[in-house]
Amino acid sequence: MRNYPIVAVVGRPNVGKSTLVNRIIGRREAIVEERPGVTRDRNEFEVDWAGYDFTLVDTGGWSPRTRDAKRLDDKVSEQSEHAIQEADVTVFVVDARVRPTTEDSLIAEMLRTREKPTFLVANKVDNVSHEMGMWEYLSMGLGDPNPVSALHGRGTADLLDLIVEKLPRIEEEPEDSEEGNEDEPTVAIAIVGRPNVGKSTLFNSLIGENRAVVHDQAGTTRDAIDTIVESEIGNIKFVDTAGMRRKAKISEDTEFYSLVRALKAIDKADVALLVVDSTVGVTHQDQRLSERIDAAGCPVVVVFNKWELVDTDEREVLVEQVERKLGFLGDPPIMKTSALSGKGVHRLYPILSETISNYHRRVPTREVNLVIRRAQAAHQAPGGARILYATQGAAEPPTFTLFVSRKIPRTYVRYIENQLREQLDLGSVPIKIRVRNRND
Repeated sequence: MRNYPIVAVVGRPNVGKSTLVNRIIGRREAIVEERPGVTRDRNEFEVDWAGYDFTLVDTGGWSPRTRDAKRLDDKVSEQSEHAIQEADVTVFVVDARVRPTTEDSLIAEMLRTREKPTFLVANKVDNVSHEMGMWEYLSMGLGDPNPVSALHGRGTADLLDLIVEKLPRIEEEPEDSEEGNEDEPTVAIAIVGRPNVGKSTLFNSLIGENRAVVHDQAGTTRDAIDTIVESEIGNIKFVDTAGMRRKAKISEDTEFYSLVRALKAIDKADVALLVVDSTVGVTHQDQRLSERIDAAGCPVVVVFNKWELVDTDEREVLVEQVERKLGFLGDPPIMKTSALSGKGVHRLYPILSETISNYHRRVPTREVNLVIRRAQAAHQAPGGARILYATQGAAEPPTFTLFVSRKIPRTYVRYIENQLREQLDLGSVPIKIRVRNRND
């Protein structure tokens, strides 16, 4: 994987950082709303400008820290400070329509101690008449402010030209370099679940870094954020998603866009980790979410988080709930973890390896038909219908086509699906069955 220079967009809440990020990347990826505190995690995007590639990092609004280590705003500010430390270039966004605030001054003080370049960007300068107020920001000691209107695109191209001039140049690796693994396939793993079940804690534990803001307030994660990890089974892209609630419970635009991004992550994922709170058990919402994952043809691994908080009897009930309430998933692997301590998380990689292998597996036609013959010998289809021939037409997920003498009932198709899963040892991956009548 190639390491691009990092450009961090920072500033206090509600100055238009995410709007500027969306303008630069040319699409609405960062969630934007006219109130502070919408962005909380560090979200990264690859940008190509004038032939130069760099990673653009959107951050949450910075505010002064308190002594409360569990305060959500403090965790967001910590993520912003981490982004500043990693950045090769920092874009400090201020609101040109208001006078400098204490938060602006504190951020500027932090940035002045850095040796790497910082651009002071006065946002919301929609026309020349708005430029007058930006000159008050000369007091920040970071040079002349660069006027932009992130909403309308004014000045963003000039800003990007200045940024790429200051980027460190990354030498291209030779195409035959043994170390270059940029083209190595990357497996996408979506971490999904209801709000406040520990998805972000699990995400941080898996990648070995505090990338996502973790807090005991439901709905902390807004965007779907991802990190690629090099593991013993290859490159894995872990995607942390927002907690999914019932549509009737979604009361604001931010939650709606968070839901859209989470569903998009599921559709693109190779495997979904369904995180369930062990202290609550498998809920109706977990069932609905599992149905959505199954419809996308995505294999599921059930992750019982907070496992250490339940006793032995309750643990047996939880495992039984998977079979009873999530039986339509086949026989999904079950992980029992404590994301907070990291206990049990290491068991994920062998499970992923087997699941991914089955997801991409192709079965010889001879083996498929052998299973079909055995299944029909043990239990014939109603009404004299017969499966004449079968073949696997596709993988990801495994998809089988049955050529039949006449229409067969859905219950018998389900029986054949179970036989294929068991006898071909396909584990928990979804299986698609297509039925074609000989006379069609």
